[in-house]
Amino acid sequence: MAKISLLTLVDYCDRLLKTEQFTDWEGAVNGLQVENRVGVSRIAAAVDASLATIQLALDEQADLLLVHHGLFWNRSHPWTGKRYGMLRRLLDHDLAVYSSHLPLDAHPRLGNNARLCAALGLRNLKPFFFHKGQYLGFRSAPRIRREELARRLRRVLGRPATLLPGGPLTCQTIGVVTGGAGNELKLAAQEGVDTFITGEGAHWTHGAAEELGLNVFYGGHYATETFGVKALAEHLSKRFRVPWVFVDHPSGL
Repeated sequence: MAKISLLTLVDYCDRLLKTEQFTDWEGAVNGLQVENRVGVSRIAAAVDASLATIQLALDEQADLLLVHHGLFWNRSHPWTGKRYGMLRRLLDHDLAVYSSHLPLDAHPRLGNNARLCAALGLRNLKPFFFHKGQYLGFRSAPRIRREELARRLRRVLGRPATLLPGGPLTCQTIGVVTGGAGNELKLAAQEGVDTFITGEGAHWTHGAAEELGLNVFYGGHYATETFGVKALAEHLSKRFRVPWVFVDHPSGL
């Protein structure tokens, strides 16, 4: 089976995603998180790096796990108990881990937001949602009935989205930021959208949506963030001629 150098692939990903240009959440590590010795002959893509997705990647005989949510979000030690077991499994099986969080959200072709917009049929995209020094999402002005947008979301996400119906019945400006942007409804409204699509939000955002005159669709944090890792893995597969597989481990959230 053909193999590509891990560091060659990592260098390409870092340049493609402009990793160094992003300030992410404290503790997030974008880029190569765990190295291996053998290179890359098969890629497993997953939303999250976890004990379960590591095992799924090993079951698929992958030597690179490509994820959106990586291993490191806070203090990364001590490596004991199940966390030690996770590290031991990675090292014993020579499985590398590459993570891309905000850089993958924001990418104009392969990112979560761009791909969800494309799946929904939203076009003429403009930068949206300036946060942490970057525009992370996209907005479009399609003029679409709210119930039709709900149908499209259900089709592309494989589940119904939760609607907070604070805005108009006809959506004229739609903003998309996948994942956990529900606490930033005010920012979305300030940037001029009447409908905001994201993954999840807190209970209090129901009243906030009404006060802001904003439709909010919560499609699920996991469900809205499967798009980027799939697109990136497919792109790498074509460029470096290595097979890839998506390992699905939904949280339901």
